[in-house]
Amino acid sequence: MSETIIAQKASVVEDVYEKFSKAKSVVVVDYLGLTVAEATELRKELREAGVEMKVVKNTYLRRAADKAGYEGLDETFTGPTAVAFSYDDVTAPARVMSKFAKSIDALEIKGGIIEGKVSSLDAIAELATLPDRDGMLSMLLSVLKAPVRNVAYAVKAVAEAKDDEPAA
Repeated sequence: MSETIIAQKASVVEDVYEKFSKAKSVVVVDYLGLTVAEATELRKELREAGVEMKVVKNTYLRRAADKAGYEGLDETFTGPTAVAFSYDDVTAPARVMSKFAKSIDALEIKGGIIEGKVSSLDAIAELATLPDRDGMLSMLLSVLKAPVRNVAYAVKAVAEAKDDEPAA
């Protein structure tokens, strides 16, 4: 094998290693059987969610995962494998992939990484049910505003009660 080919392979492994290192979450899927239209739609939705999807040889994925310190992923790197990397929103790849897996039987989630830890399929499915970052911030803000809103309603009710009393 020529040195240039070995250097190219090492470059691919290094690139995937960097993606594993930077990603907040990673979802590994089996995409065998997806039509071109389905794959295009999946990539479009992932891109809109800020997720990068790559199809990489399993041997490169194994080497990059080992280099990044992720053990227990070797069994997920079998067969046709696509990997979705999210650098900002932890829930995005799990959410998009789970949505597609429900509607398209050909797409199967094999495993993943959530915030630096190899995760089970159950953890990925649970993560997929969570809202995105903006949704969570909105829920938090609503919870924080509730006590203030309740006090305002109580003050308004007391003020209205005072207004309804006849002047003596």
